[in-house]
Amino acid sequence: MKRYLIRSAKYFVALCVLCAAIMLLNQLYGATLSFSQTLYVMFHTPRGLLLPAVIVLLSLFYYPRFGFIVRDVEGDIEEHRQQIVNALRNSGFELRGEEDGVLIFRAGTLWRRLLMLGEDEIRVSQYGQWIRLEGIRRGVARAAYRLESFIERKRNE
Repeated sequence: MKRYLIRSAKYFVALCVLCAAIMLLNQLYGATLSFSQTLYVMFHTPRGLLLPAVIVLLSLFYYPRFGFIVRDVEGDIEEHRQQIVNALRNSGFELRGEEDGVLIFRAGTLWRRLLMLGEDEIRVSQYGQWIRLEGIRRGVARAAYRLESFIERKRNE
């Protein structure tokens, strides 16, 4: 639950920064309302309250719940270790550690880590006959697709 709230808070801040950037660009390119008038409209009219309400709802429900996934790829973590490392490296992640048979990957660059709001960890573990990838949706989906193709290529050789 604590992790869920932290993710919600990070996404809320990111959406607020995005909203502020849009307002700043609006001011720079000749908006008819001043900054204080824009804030007044946003927080004192029913239509203006829609944007802050959507920001709160998205940050509370969408990102923490749908932004993180688990994907299973048929294979063995020990037998296909090199394919796992290569698939995640091609997806922009680097192996940072291993604990109790779980490989931990993080984003390879600081910029990528910031774009993922610090939620750039992908955990790879063995789950029965499956290799389980857990983490942020855009990283896991891309890595799982590559991993499947790398394992299939190895099987065909």
